[in-house]
Amino acid sequence: MDWSKGISKQNILHDLKETRKKDFTFPSSRILGSMCTTPHPLAQQAAALYMETNMGDPELFPGTKELEQKVFHMTAELLHAPPTYGALFLSGGTESNLTALYLARSLSHKKEIIIPQSAHFSLQKAASLLQLKLRTVPTKNYQMDIHKIPQLINDHTAGIMAVAGTTGLGIIDPIPEIADLCQDEKLFFHVDAAFGGFIIPFLQKQGYPLPCFDFSLPGVSSISLDPHKMGCSTIPSGLFFIREKKWFDTISVDTPYISAKKQASLSGTRPGASVAATYAVMRHLGQDGYMKIAKKCMELTSYTKKALHQSGFSLVTEPPLTILGIQVSKPFQVSQELAKKGWSISYNAQLHCLRLVIMPHIKKRLIDQFVTDLRDVIKC
Repeated sequence: MDWSKGISKQNILHDLKETRKKDFTFPSSRILGSMCTTPHPLAQQAAALYMETNMGDPELFPGTKELEQKVFHMTAELLHAPPTYGALFLSGGTESNLTALYLARSLSHKKEIIIPQSAHFSLQKAASLLQLKLRTVPTKNYQMDIHKIPQLINDHTAGIMAVAGTTGLGIIDPIPEIADLCQDEKLFFHVDAAFGGFIIPFLQKQGYPLPCFDFSLPGVSSISLDPHKMGCSTIPSGLFFIREKKWFDTISVDTPYISAKKQASLSGTRPGASVAATYAVMRHLGQDGYMKIAKKCMELTSYTKKALHQSGFSLVTEPPLTILGIQVSKPFQVSQELAKKGWSISYNAQLHCLRLVIMPHIKKRLIDQFVTDLRDVIKC
């Protein structure tokens, strides 16, 4: 590509529009395998207003820093965080998980982390970067097997992590029991609630029998949750909370060239646009709005489950949240054939099934069409 000379804005915009047509889009309701969704329109407007702001240099943007603090306060209330909590606005679950393991290693000076078999692949990246050894606990009924954990705890254990809403099936590990164990053993305990953090609390408020995963459990040390998933904010948006703010001192570095005196985040430049978007959508929707979204997605999950069963399909397990594992023969090939029909659905290689994620952008009428197309693909 020769780009020695520029081309007109009109040509660029035309090029961008034509290229964008190649992408799947969330509003089409045909993205069925993603944990992200269409950002709320107000979140998009807010992000555009704050596009130039940088949370890595906060004294330049005190207004944006104020919004960040408001996001922290709202989320801290949701997570029952103690007054001593600390928080970072990061890019998402991968960076949050990496920060959690970095913190666990720095606080303990030990190099082994116990994780479930169903942990997110970001833990592999984190372990490689931090030179940590991951000790994997098998799952029982797709949950981290609590009875197997004590066998892996030793003098080198820096901490344990569990998941509130696994990527594969939306499973919630037995977090209260693990928190008790970590408190007894004085181990750092990180809860990866990247997906579950913005849906579990709002379902609990409506009487759904879901286990506790937050700081009301004394053994929980840190939690990650992503506003760009069920929070309906813009990408990238991630929140990382710890029980004691002073813990950040162990991973902070001096930053002599900018207004912040120290930084605990892995990223130096952090987009204030994501902060503004998250503040806008959280403040606009309120907890009542999120409760409605959560309920709608759960009802659509039940509808989808029924439609699949009526068409002869079985699920890997009963979905506790909004992720369904569909059992089919040759799931990868089936996903490829569905793509030819305009559907983006993920293939879960670990569980050898199709993975369907019911998010706010998915419409009921499209579920009926999807099930029909799935049935046709299977027949072929």
